Amino acid sequence: MKKLISNLTVLLFFCVLSSSVHSQSIQIVTEEFPPYNYEENGEITGVSTEVVKATLKELNIQPKISVRPWPRALREAQEKPNTLIYSIGRNAKRENLFKWVEVIAPADFYLFSLKDRDDIQINILDEAKAYKIGTVREDLREQYLISQGFVKGENVMPSNKYLSGFRKLLKDRIDLWAVPELTAYYLVKQEGYAPDKILRKVYLLDQISTEGYYMAFGKNTSDHIVEKFREALDTIKKNGTHQMILKKYLE
Repeated sequence: MKKLISNLTVLLFFCVLSSSVHSQSIQIVTEEFPPYNYEENGEITGVSTEVVKATLKELNIQPKISVRPWPRALREAQEKPNTLIYSIGRNAKRENLFKWVEVIAPADFYLFSLKDRDDIQINILDEAKAYKIGTVREDLREQYLISQGFVKGENVMPSNKYLSGFRKLLKDRIDLWAVPELTAYYLVKQEGYAPDKILRKVYLLDQISTEGYYMAFGKNTSDHIVEKFREALDTIKKNGTHQMILKKYLE
């Protein structure tokens, strides 16, 4: 009898926790950033999106996911309570602006050139200051380069979309393209090129977080909600759902 009462108490406790997440109006913002998050046939998909959706399923909630330009997504997540943002990289500038849930997808960051630009040789990051580097406004790589003394409009050339960087590279409007490896290969394939025939890895940006991309909330979201998302994400990592999603995109 005592065991039954104990089990009922635990069940009631988790029901109360779940309902408290339900009672909050959760908003989710992201950007067009394939293959992590992108719109296809009117639906938001991608490796990070699938992980987020599996987490939401575990929580038994279905908030809307809205695609925004990245600067706007960052602003909304910081200003609006209970707003989840993904796929977001973690760095010193952002560390205290968000409540970090956990890593949802891996990432390696490179400076890419066109395959035939064998004149570009970079052994240390400072040598890249001699070239024009394509970035996306306020993304992790742009913030890192600027923190290392690169200058917008001189050797950092921002765009609003990742695909714009590749197209600028093709037209010799930039020399290097700062982008995650998975994103570079996905976009190049979408444009009809074979990545190994058109791109060359010039420099690994290994000083940026190597953990990968996170989901996170702004600081004005309650710790309780953040913890419930963390628990749900931990659950899908332990039961194999997370790994199954990654395999679809990484193999």
